[in-house]
Amino acid sequence: MNFSYGISMTFASLGLIEPLLRALEALGYQTPTPVQTQAIPPVLAGRDLMACAQTGTGKTAGFALPLLQRLTMEGPKVAPNCVRALVLAPTRELADQVHESIRQYAEHLPLSTYAAYGGVSINPQMMKLRKGVDVLVATPGRLLDLHRQNAVKFSQLQTLILDEADRMLDMGF
Repeated sequence: MNFSYGISMTFASLGLIEPLLRALEALGYQTPTPVQTQAIPPVLAGRDLMACAQTGTGKTAGFALPLLQRLTMEGPKVAPNCVRALVLAPTRELADQVHESIRQYAEHLPLSTYAAYGGVSINPQMMKLRKGVDVLVATPGRLLDLHRQNAVKFSQLQTLILDEADRMLDMGF
């Protein structure tokens, strides 16, 4: 997609719903970044996307905002131990950061979000997943542990996001 940067884009003009616009306003987001302007429309349309941009350019909002909108507008309520969207991140620090952003964007939506990663007890994570989660942000190792213990199922999985996929490959995942 090619957008003219002479035209002032807004999050509303990208087609985002009012609860997301309210969350963005509360967070102080004024106008979409170039990566957001290019990423949001195709993700809203249900198309696959691969985006490369430097840190701090708004990639997380670029995939999270349309993801949250799609989950809100379509699909069944999440079933026990299931997830509707999975975001894989290479480290627990990044998983925490991405989850916190998604949680803030989803503030006014009827969606559940959760982050699961190693270095902490798995039992509370298994308990949280019992109810099902709309958006799970996880590290690969902990996700495998949870799956092996039947704590997470993918029968309702609609969307998979690989955040920093190059880094995960470098780490051997």
